[in-house]
Amino acid sequence: MTPLEKETRSDLLHAMIKTRLALIVSLFLGLHPASAADQPNIMVFLVDDMGVMDTSVPFLTDENGEPERYPLNDYYRTPSMERLAAQGIRLNHVYAMSVCSPTRISIMTGQNAARHHATNWINPWENNAGEQGPADWDWEGLGIGDITLPGLLRDKGYRTIHVGKAHFGPNDTEGEDPANLGFDVNIGGRAVGAPGSYYGEKNYGLGQGKRERSAVPHLDAYHGTETFLTEALTLEAKKVIAETVESETPFYLYFSHYAVHSPFESDPRFAAHYKDSGKSKNAQAFATLVEGMDKSLGDMLDQFAELDIAEDTLIVFLGDNGSDAPLGDQHVVACAEPLRGKKGAHYEGGMRVPFIAAWAKPNPENASQKKLPIPAGAIQSQVANVTDIFPTLLHLVGAEAPEDYPVDGLRLDTLLTGEADPERKEQFLMHYPHGPHRSNYFSVWRDGDWKVIFHALPEIPTHGGFHQSGGAHYELFNLAKDPFEQTNLAEAEPEKLKEMIDALAMQLEAKGAQYPLDEAGNPIKPAIH
Repeated sequence: MTPLEKETRSDLLHAMIKTRLALIVSLFLGLHPASAADQPNIMVFLVDDMGVMDTSVPFLTDENGEPERYPLNDYYRTPSMERLAAQGIRLNHVYAMSVCSPTRISIMTGQNAARHHATNWINPWENNAGEQGPADWDWEGLGIGDITLPGLLRDKGYRTIHVGKAHFGPNDTEGEDPANLGFDVNIGGRAVGAPGSYYGEKNYGLGQGKRERSAVPHLDAYHGTETFLTEALTLEAKKVIAETVESETPFYLYFSHYAVHSPFESDPRFAAHYKDSGKSKNAQAFATLVEGMDKSLGDMLDQFAELDIAEDTLIVFLGDNGSDAPLGDQHVVACAEPLRGKKGAHYEGGMRVPFIAAWAKPNPENASQKKLPIPAGAIQSQVANVTDIFPTLLHLVGAEAPEDYPVDGLRLDTLLTGEADPERKEQFLMHYPHGPHRSNYFSVWRDGDWKVIFHALPEIPTHGGFHQSGGAHYELFNLAKDPFEQTNLAEAEPEKLKEMIDALAMQLEAKGAQYPLDEAGNPIKPAIH
């Protein structure tokens, strides 16, 4: 064999070995979870009781689709939200359930509350179905073995991190601890929906008499200090994110602030900004909670930049139900002005929430961002809702729910690119078969420009001039012509009312909804007789 032939043979052998090694490596990687290098990090930043108007970022638009400021936008100070909105997209018709636990479980499961049956906020200590509510509603919430977003992401190689408020199930149930629901880490989450206190000096409720049963766990290091709860949770979140990035593992951070839920304890870092506002003490405290939450958002964005992961980190920011700002009654135009209603109500102010999606540092050449390109400073007005987060994030990372698992949410991919989605139906179902609460025993169906409200029982507030006696009754609004719900068209548009009530009834039946009960124990369902 000539020297040239030997050299050629040697080159061929090296090439074969190199090819086989490459094949082995690729097979090895294919059998292992995705690394941080090829999967985007995700932070869902959820704010408690924050409605669409509780921010300096204008979400409502004028007749030309341009953002329109209202007085409340000039009252609140949210520079980090402004920063996020400037580099991403605002969805301004995003609906949530009008109370917290149903929304939180819908984010976890991708299912409407009418389907998953956790249709009320979950009282940690006793079943709060209400006197005529369905006794077998899912008071116990989520449990081990339930399909959840963090569980599916963990199966895909993600480290799943829960920080803050949970409220997925009552005390002494599986749902009390997020670690049972797909999260690898739980900081601060338990059954309660409100903190015992926001003050470190008060140990976040521990040892505070009546408020002790709502104490926030896992924050002993900050007890007796001046560290506000929002700040303590942020510091803990930053610690666990730094550890996770060091391990080169992609993360799903569900950062769920207790703010801005009552008790309305003023965050002293921001109190001076509102002392001359002319608003009540509680309204000023609420605004400090909003600004403290906003600082937390900015701190997380800064950390992602410092860790050099900002380009690979998707932020989804939203509220869990309408505003609970202490500015007025839940059935009038006040705390969500110009929208009517607030948390717990069937009006837009009770169900519309802020929603911003953005990459922590936009770069159109980034591989993850090519999968989901998000335009800067954009506003999208098509109807969406909280169940859409589940299929959107699963698709982004290449994960899937089981084939036989019903998902009510629709992917947001097209909307998040700023494009219209002509195939997407402008629909939302809200079902609350409980009482007594702010609004009792009601269902809402939006379809296109129209919105119908079914009141199953007559014992409801009569604000706004609609009062009908003798049982179930309805409200009907054309949101295109009357976005602030001032004119009830139920009597003026009988054919449209029947069409909308029939559609509502079909939606509820299709999802296996539970209903409030009459005195004989029979379900009260929407129907025109």
